[in-house]
Amino acid sequence: MIKLEQHLKNNHNRLLNNSVDNDTFLTMTNEAIKEFITARAPEAIYDESGEWLNMIVEPHQLKPIAAALLGQPMQMDFLFCLTCVDYKTHLTMVYHLTASTNRSLNLVLKVNLDRANPIIETVCELWRTAEFHEREVFEMFGVQFANHPDLRRLILEDEPATAGDEKKESGHEPKGYWPLRKDFEDPINMIKL
Repeated sequence: MIKLEQHLKNNHNRLLNNSVDNDTFLTMTNEAIKEFITARAPEAIYDESGEWLNMIVEPHQLKPIAAALLGQPMQMDFLFCLTCVDYKTHLTMVYHLTASTNRSLNLVLKVNLDRANPIIETVCELWRTAEFHEREVFEMFGVQFANHPDLRRLILEDEPATAGDEKKESGHEPKGYWPLRKDFEDPINMIKL
């Protein structure tokens, strides 16, 4: 344990300054990734119980941390999954990242959102693949992605036929019009989750 702490201490400044050589990048451990992120978001929460390192950050930290992960030394240039999970009390955005030059470097980045007003900054200018993933999450869960270049529905109608008046009055989608939320009810097809 002391050896690991010394290693982290020695590399702390290099990680902060993004001046890590390729050998360090290729042998980067979960501990080094945690140190890299903790230097930028000290309140980040980590979970190593699964196959990959999971990290939970606050919504306002997503964009700076995502940009740091994309750049040197992490080079996590491949966002291969972006989705949302409804836990009834809150929504959680889930981003699966890997480095195309080092497939053993994987990370699951999570952000908890307020269920009543889920808003988060888009990451589509960092990873272009996020553009359609974010549109799908918007359509199925109602998450608003601030500064998204084209946030509109992909599959469903723009407005449910049975709830048009409710949308006109409030200016927002009617409650329960997000099919993958736990409280979704479809009176036409009698679906209740």
